[in-house]
Amino acid sequence: MNLEDLDCLEGVRVVDFTQFEAGPSCTEALAWLGAEVVKIENPKTGDPGRRLRPGQPADAPSDDPWYFFQFNANKKSVTLDLKSSRGLAIAKELLQKADVSVENMAPGTIERLGLGWAEVHALNPRLIYCRVKGFGEGSPFEKNLAFDMIAQATGGPMSVTGEPERPPVKPGPSFGDTGTGMLMAISILGALYRRQRSGKGGRLEVAMQDAMIHYMRVPFSRQPKTTEAVGRGGAKVPGAPAPCNVYPCKGGGANDYVYVFTSRANPEHWTRLLKVIGREDLIGDPRYETMAARGAHEAEIDAVIAAWTREHSKEEAMRLIGGAGVPAGAVLDTLELLNDPSLERRGIMQIVEQAKSGAYKMPAWPVRFDGAPPRVKRSPLLGEHNAEVLGQWLGIGEEELAGLKSEGII
Repeated sequence: MNLEDLDCLEGVRVVDFTQFEAGPSCTEALAWLGAEVVKIENPKTGDPGRRLRPGQPADAPSDDPWYFFQFNANKKSVTLDLKSSRGLAIAKELLQKADVSVENMAPGTIERLGLGWAEVHALNPRLIYCRVKGFGEGSPFEKNLAFDMIAQATGGPMSVTGEPERPPVKPGPSFGDTGTGMLMAISILGALYRRQRSGKGGRLEVAMQDAMIHYMRVPFSRQPKTTEAVGRGGAKVPGAPAPCNVYPCKGGGANDYVYVFTSRANPEHWTRLLKVIGREDLIGDPRYETMAARGAHEAEIDAVIAAWTREHSKEEAMRLIGGAGVPAGAVLDTLELLNDPSLERRGIMQIVEQAKSGAYKMPAWPVRFDGAPPRVKRSPLLGEHNAEVLGQWLGIGEEELAGLKSEGII
């Protein structure tokens, strides 16, 4: 398998004012697709995701580098003091040369810097100006700060996650951040395509709360059936026929479980499952013959399946049940996935050589183009591409670069 640099967005220039995860996820996706993404960072501390401290050398290892690595691959870094008149002027010059800008600063910050929509649109009417915020325009919480867990709380995911009769639980994946970034990335692609026809840029904005509502469409589809709020179902899918659950497997570890699902779309799943677990004696049993009957005897069914799964590893259970044509999935944890040789072989997990921290492995863009996902390149060091970008985009030479550095602008 040959990992290649994608050229889908070759020639597209992105000025990236994002930090932490929601915005960086969006711009990283564009970088993986071939755009030149230039990350604008504070000269002293960089993106807060670097965990650099004021006064700490810019080339020192960060406290938590893996977090930054995960969301800033394939990008370039330029440092600019946006609070200085010269730094702001350089930012505006870059925006004049750009196709896309993305920011997810705290509400009001980009406007106070003088880089709001009206100012930037006047500079470059072809620019696609993008904002990722916690709450949308017109929301009573428009000025509030938001992080992933706030978005998952206010947008609904927490309300449907967890066990019945127990407090809500935040889903482990950062849907609020990365999920929002993906929606913005998709919209940017649409805006670029529209610009080919019209020649005009535009303003895109997505709120993290609004994005989470988008990911709640299945729970919302159940709402008309009840006057109560859609509840929590734990590992089960509300309304799905039994069996639909996670079942304990040999080993007894925290993740030694296998998920088994029998779809209402295929009644044969139940019969196939009974054959796999050696309980053909239950085929035709009126207690389990129909979906309604199985729902009434769900606890008994779970006990029958668990008795079998406890005698098998989760991988073996998945192989046997899945091989019989019944949907089944071992509960794989982060360490197992990181060390899965097939994921590395297929390029879904890729090993990257970081400049100071050595080799590490990270998830790549999961879509395969002509048989392989794009190649992951390491995240940039702080200000690593000052000379390259400012020289190529703006024609700034070595002498001027030295002056900007001595003044603390870069």
